[in-house]
Amino acid sequence: MKFSELANYFSQLEATSKRLELIDILSTLFKKVKNPEDARQVTYLLQGRVAAFYEPVEFGIGERLLEKAIAQAYSVEIEKVKNLNGKLGDVALVAESEAERTNCNGTGLKIKEVFESLQKITKTFGEGAVEGKVGLLAEILSKADPLEAKYVMRIVSGRLRLGVGDMTILEAFALSRLGDRKYRKELERAYNEISDLGVIAQTLWGSELSGKEKNSLTLLSSMNQLKISVGRPVRSELCERLASPEKTIEKMGAVVAQFKFDGFRTQMHFDRKKNICKLYSRNLEETTNAFPELTSALFAQIDADSVILDSEALAYHPESEEFFPFQETTKRRRKYDIAEMAEQLPLKAFVFDILYKDGEALIDLPLNERLKILSDTVKGVGGRVKGKVNENDTLIVTESRLISDGETLGLMLNEALTTGLEGLVVKKEDSMYEAGARNFNWVKLKHDASEHLNDTVDCVVLGYIYGRGKRVAFGVGALLVGVYDKERDVFVSISKIGTGLTDLEWVEVRKRCDDLVSKERPARIESAIVPSVWVEPQVVIEVLADEITRSPLHTAGQTETEPGYALRFPRLITFRDHDKRPEDATSVEEVRELFKIQGKKD
Repeated sequence: MKFSELANYFSQLEATSKRLELIDILSTLFKKVKNPEDARQVTYLLQGRVAAFYEPVEFGIGERLLEKAIAQAYSVEIEKVKNLNGKLGDVALVAESEAERTNCNGTGLKIKEVFESLQKITKTFGEGAVEGKVGLLAEILSKADPLEAKYVMRIVSGRLRLGVGDMTILEAFALSRLGDRKYRKELERAYNEISDLGVIAQTLWGSELSGKEKNSLTLLSSMNQLKISVGRPVRSELCERLASPEKTIEKMGAVVAQFKFDGFRTQMHFDRKKNICKLYSRNLEETTNAFPELTSALFAQIDADSVILDSEALAYHPESEEFFPFQETTKRRRKYDIAEMAEQLPLKAFVFDILYKDGEALIDLPLNERLKILSDTVKGVGGRVKGKVNENDTLIVTESRLISDGETLGLMLNEALTTGLEGLVVKKEDSMYEAGARNFNWVKLKHDASEHLNDTVDCVVLGYIYGRGKRVAFGVGALLVGVYDKERDVFVSISKIGTGLTDLEWVEVRKRCDDLVSKERPARIESAIVPSVWVEPQVVIEVLADEITRSPLHTAGQTETEPGYALRFPRLITFRDHDKRPEDATSVEEVRELFKIQGKKD
């Protein structure tokens, strides 16, 4: 398949903000894909990548080097490129303009050729790496026509914003390969377990359709061949919310209750024989190098050849036996002075589930069986003993209690809150581990929220309004924020935030949003409110509000007959985009449940 065809589809995607049109364009594109390798490469390129999101693969080319590559490709003075970039404000448009000026008609680049060249850029390291990267990029540009050049630069600069999320791509797979969007759910299950859209595509296009069955079950059954494995993160199971211990027991029956810690969700992958030891955050980012004490603990405390563990890691002060708040724990997320910070803020990882052991996936086993296997796998004292943690253990099996009445559950919740913990996570004892799911098999219980909204909401920044008075200097006076509508794969507005931020936080907001500014409303945003500046939905913030109300101004949960939901008196607590993807933000369904928990009626 030619890259010019793909660039044309990129252009079509960029030109619309209507989700059904996006799916139709993607479906038409994928119907033209004929082999598994093209399917894999096209999928990664749609994501602006040459590998799965969890792979630590980056192009590593800044703005000045992009300009240098353009100058080299089109034999033009670097100052002219810089001036044109200053005028157009987009290196991709500069590359397109220079290709047009030099009458570059392209050489019929194949997708494979472009993909492999981009891969080489990500693998160029060491002495001479800068010149090597620039040279490789310049070579691709010199062979590209104007539209191809534009989208090569969009990919390399990290600005390929086509308005398509993971769920939209899966829906396009279902429509183009299986003939119906309804099969997205089947594909989503496989994706949640392997976290790699490229492999999903490769598997789908590598399986033959049987006879005349265009919706062949053979294709869906091929998804069952994709199993979780060490080194490939599983999308985390997530919690629903309920109002009180009594209502929790009423809905769930007897539950396994575990203490909830406010730290980094950390998935641990370990294979002793293959010498694999990797850590992944909730948003699938590899964090192995940042937490050396956790990797050492896996070798020391795991009684197995290979495991995948789910845990919460947080900073701990052994002398005072004190767990630090999340804001302190975040200081461990750094690339430099790691050993020094590990000594100042040592981590403990509370392991609450096991997904894989010695070559066998365990996610289809009931929770009580998984917990028994977990207890036999992690060596050490484990658990919490009278509120204390064994100083010599880094990996600690989270204490689990089987509780069947609201009063006892309430006592455990009070125990958690009085010891400075967030609350509890309660789980059905016979539940499987449902990767990526959010349902009432797991419920987050922080405190009695029957009258007020005492829980936080994770929102995504959708745009901002210019500042007035003192805030003119920041360029931001209020934020437009939203939540995630998973069914439609869009972000919908829920509030404006104009108070509660310090001067430094306003500066930080502007800094985080600068590279995400969009001239048009991004395709994945639905909002009746138009901000001064639209922002690509990437920045996740934790917000505390007094309550959730109904509002015709916002699109979260809005229908033809019902107004949307809004946050009353919202305040920013902290930034969470370092450990949460935008799709991990609070969902519309969660907002609806939180609204009910307040004791209000729809």
